[in-house]
Amino acid sequence: MTVAIKFSGVSRHFGIVRAVDGVNLEIAEGEFFALLGPSGSGKTTCLRLIAGFEQPTAGSIAIFGEDATQVPPYRRPVNTVFQDYALFPHLNVRDNIAYGLMVRGDGKSARRAAADEGLELVALDGFGDRKPSELSGGQRQRVALARALVMKPKVLLLDEPLGALDLKLREQMQSELKSLQRRLGIAFVFVTHDQGEALSMADRVAVFNEGQIQQVGSPEDVYDRPQAPFVADFVGASNVLPADIVNAVIGTHAAASLRPEAITLGSGPLGGVVEAQAFLGSATRIEVRCNRQIIKVLIPKGGVVPAIGEVVQMGWAPGALHMMDGAHG
Repeated sequence: MTVAIKFSGVSRHFGIVRAVDGVNLEIAEGEFFALLGPSGSGKTTCLRLIAGFEQPTAGSIAIFGEDATQVPPYRRPVNTVFQDYALFPHLNVRDNIAYGLMVRGDGKSARRAAADEGLELVALDGFGDRKPSELSGGQRQRVALARALVMKPKVLLLDEPLGALDLKLREQMQSELKSLQRRLGIAFVFVTHDQGEALSMADRVAVFNEGQIQQVGSPEDVYDRPQAPFVADFVGASNVLPADIVNAVIGTHAAASLRPEAITLGSGPLGGVVEAQAFLGSATRIEVRCNRQIIKVLIPKGGVVPAIGEVVQMGWAPGALHMMDGAHG
């Protein structure tokens, strides 16, 4: 495996704020890698450190085995797509795409050929003479992608690029981005706070909180086998059961995660009173109070939804209860 990006003990401090705090991370060549976390967790700062827009306070960053810590952005084999697209309104689409090539000194005919190739790559053939204001949000996003890709980066950095799009278009672009990454075979490093985006698109996910990585793994690992209560709660809104409840149920004194969709009603070791309901379309989520703990349960459409105030018993299949220390119940 060729390592495209390597963080070794990287920190970035802004005064007393530790935006990134001792991060160790490796991203492979050709990998779709997501940096996932809430606002202020350090994921965007890590992206800016890869791009060279920020310099680490401590530690080092290597890009394809070469120390990039003091290498300026324009000399790094990476390019960035921003959430706001950053297109020039006075230039047409073709010239926006070719802008980096012009700055680099490429000739006019080479720029035009590369821009047309970029337009074809993102399915915008025939749009080269339009201005950005004449495009939809999804089309502007494609232009920003083409502008980054015509520079032939070895790593493409994407800073929450779908955040400004509506839900249906965002889902379409998720599929298109993943397909494009597979065709190009280069590493995509994708920053998002949206768990669904990270889980559906990435080969691996790093979950950030307060400047540190809480867990790195495949989407399945992060979702089904969270290593910390924060990961269980943030990725998929799992029920984090405290050690006293787990001990009463299975005799193991450790915190555990239990996904809402893994719970069945009717019989089981946990009982409580239904306090809330929320219709979600394909399912209904109920909240059950079990002593001081609120347990969320997803009931598929067509299932029997208990009334608020009703007493229910909750159970789950063997293996659904995941111990935070790695044991399983």
